[in-house]
Amino acid sequence: MEKDVIIIVRHGKPALSRKVRLTWQGYREWWQKYDAGGLGSKQKNPAKLRALAKQADLLISSPLRRAVETAELLRGKAPDLIDENLIEAALPSPHLGPIKLRPKTWGTFSRIAWYVGWSDGMESHKDARIRANKMAEKLADHASGGKMVLVTAHGWYNRMLKGSLMEQGWKCVSQNGDLHWSHRRLERDAKVKT
Repeated sequence: MEKDVIIIVRHGKPALSRKVRLTWQGYREWWQKYDAGGLGSKQKNPAKLRALAKQADLLISSPLRRAVETAELLRGKAPDLIDENLIEAALPSPHLGPIKLRPKTWGTFSRIAWYVGWSDGMESHKDARIRANKMAEKLADHASGGKMVLVTAHGWYNRMLKGSLMEQGWKCVSQNGDLHWSHRRLERDAKVKT
């Protein structure tokens, strides 16, 4: 039977260095630069992903530069669509005074705090889940009729999308982790668009 297919790709490795130590305020500033910045130079994108991007009927990207550049590197041209609903889930760093930590550590603390309810004026976990559910519905609609949709987005949000799609009846048939250039393939029996 023909399948509807959604491939969710995490962007390539960003240029901004993670080899710094920052306060919680410094981490927020660093994260803004991370969101504004693009990919590092001279990185290899997987041949398998390039092949999937060329096969895809539709390539959709987050509007953040690192995701758009990932789509461009994979396909050799701009994404077909850019969707604001694919941006990364918020990372509100907890107010921990003058302590300085690496961005990866801040990211872990921030994600845990956010997950248990700390949003500090940013998008809450609940709101991000609602956004992921709606985005999953949009992606499913785009894939209806036996199409392949490839999405370039962000680590945590990609996990949320996977969960939302699975709740809507999709099956994750392959995945290769959460590192840069990783991807998940979700399928369902093809549905005819009405």
